[in-house]
Order: sequence, then structure tokens, then C-alpha cells
Amino acid sequence: MVKVLRNWLHRYFSDEQAVVLAALLVGGFAVVLIFGGMLAPVLTGMVLAFLMQGLVNACERMGLPQVAAVWLVFALFMGLLCLFLLVLMPLVWQQLSTLFNELPRMLGEWQSLFLLLPERYPNLITDVQVLQMIDTLRGEAGKFGQWALSFSLSSLPMLVSIMIYLVLVPILVFFFLKDRQVIGDWFRTLLPTERALLSQVALEMNQQIANYIRGKFIEILIVGVVTYIAFAVLGLNYAALLALLVGLSVVVPYIGAVVVTVPVALIGLFQWGFSDQFLYLMVVYGIIQALDGNVLVPLLFSEAVNLHPVAIICAVLLFGGMWGFWGVFFAIPLATLFKAVLNAWPRSEPAYLGE
Repeated sequence: MVKVLRNWLHRYFSDEQAVVLAALLVGGFAVVLIFGGMLAPVLTGMVLAFLMQGLVNACERMGLPQVAAVWLVFALFMGLLCLFLLVLMPLVWQQLSTLFNELPRMLGEWQSLFLLLPERYPNLITDVQVLQMIDTLRGEAGKFGQWALSFSLSSLPMLVSIMIYLVLVPILVFFFLKDRQVIGDWFRTLLPTERALLSQVALEMNQQIANYIRGKFIEILIVGVVTYIAFAVLGLNYAALLALLVGLSVVVPYIGAVVVTVPVALIGLFQWGFSDQFLYLMVVYGIIQALDGNVLVPLLFSEAVNLHPVAIICAVLLFGGMWGFWGVFFAIPLATLFKAVLNAWPRSEPAYLGE
């Protein structure tokens, strides 16, 4: 057993650069796991600055000085943030409050509809099954009401956290954009002089992760806006709230589109029943999903990473369980990172020690 372990260590860790890379990966994940809550504004600022760095580079290529490019991109960021906070969020909050107030009426209509099912389809469903379904719905509604009450009672600390984010994150974004070269040079002084393996992995991942994250944000924006316009034209209630859910659903591959279909279909049924308008809604929603998967995704991710669907789902479950929304968002880049590390990892021929 000892001999097998020594052969394995010799094969994968005989190169000192491999040891350094492994230590950096383990250290980075440990810092995020242990101090992620405290450093959340810093990590958020880094992500946003990373997203906007491409715009800064584009402005510099157009002839703008570095400081002017940073200020221009930062002003655009602040404008979009104000638009999100002052226009989109109040609209979504208003529709969410209306939905909470309408839930009892909706549940009553569903109960009346369920009670008619045994008369129409006596061979498929019985009165006992209907009563069990109604009890289940009431129980879930009660749990949802308790969650909403606890959420409202704990909203003050959440509001304080949001205010901290709104103050700290823009400041951090500005300095990460302005002093990117200084911070990068300082970090490189902490690394070993011989870092060809680190440079190879970093070069490969920088381009792939940058393209993926920026493309994903563009996809969320396009899908959300197009969905809102389509739902508003059809006259669907809670169009902004549902469009926000549909836009965010593209973060989770495969699963998100399936899950978000349920509230869209339920709201349409509550509003129109099984009518032509409901069919139009589902057809339009299906077209949006089809165009997203077959046109928008290939266009935005032409150099997308080649990961098996099983690997993507496992990465979403693993990193989402550790870091919530951000873990889900970065699941594919992190899985790509591990794939790039495994492909670049130096391997020595097994040494059969003792022979």
C-alpha cells in the first residue's frame, strides 16, 4: 500500500510547480469556504470588475486613456445599477406583493377545479385523492406563509447588508478597475519565479471564463428583456416578475428552464384557464426557450467549454450547495478550471521503487 502511494505521489507531485498549483487551489477554496461570508463584498466587486474589464480594454483600444476608460465604464455601471434599483426592483416588488395577496384566491379557484375532477374523470381520480391533493396544497401554502412571515421579520438585517453592499461594492469595483495592474503585479510577487504551469492554466482559463461569464450576463439580459416584452404584449400578469425568473433560469443549464416553466404555466392557467390565450403563452414561451438554446447560446458561446451534461449537473449541485447562487453561476467555469488543471498537470512515469 505504501509503495502504491509513493508511486502515485511521484507520478503526480514530482514537479514542484504542480505542488505550488495544488497549494494555491486548496488555499483559494479554503479561503472562500471559511471567509466567503465576510469577504462577500470584495468577491462581488472582483467579479463585477472582471466582467467590465473587457469594456475598459475596448475603450483603450479606441484611443481613450486608461483613467478615462475606467471612469466611463464605471459611470455606465452606476447608471445601470440605478436603473435596476429605481425602476426594475420596485416593479418586481410590487408584482410580488400583489401575487402574495392573490394567492388565497388562486388556491380557492384551484380547490374548486380539483373538486370537479372526480365527476369528469371518475376512472382516473377519486374523491379521496382530490382531498389529499387539497390538503397537500394547503400544507405547502402554510409553509410558504410561515417563510414569508419569517422573511419579513428578518428583513432589517438584510436591508443593512444590502446597504453595505450598495456602498462598498461600487467603491471596490472602481479600485479593482483602476489599479488592476498594480494589484496583479503585487500578487505575482507572491508566486514562485518558475511558474510556467501556473501561467499556462491562467492563460487558458482567463479567456474561457471571461467569455463564459460575460456571455452569460448578456444571455440573462437578452432573455429577460425579450420575455418581459412578450409577456407584456400578451397581457400576462406579473410579467416583470416572471421575466426576471426566466432570465435567471439560464444560469442553471437544463434544470432552470424546466423549473421556471411551472410558475409561468400556473400563472397563465390562473389568468386564462385552458384557453387559446394560454396556448399562445406557452407557444411564445417555447419559442423563446428554443431560440435561446439553439441560436443565442451558440452565438454567445461559440468557444464554449466541452463538458459532458453529467459533469455540468454535478458541478451545479456541488458548487451550488457550497456557495448558493454564485456557486451555481460559476459552476461551469469552476468545472472548466478543474478540467484545464487536469489536462495541464505534469505526469512523470511511474517509478517502481524498491525494484
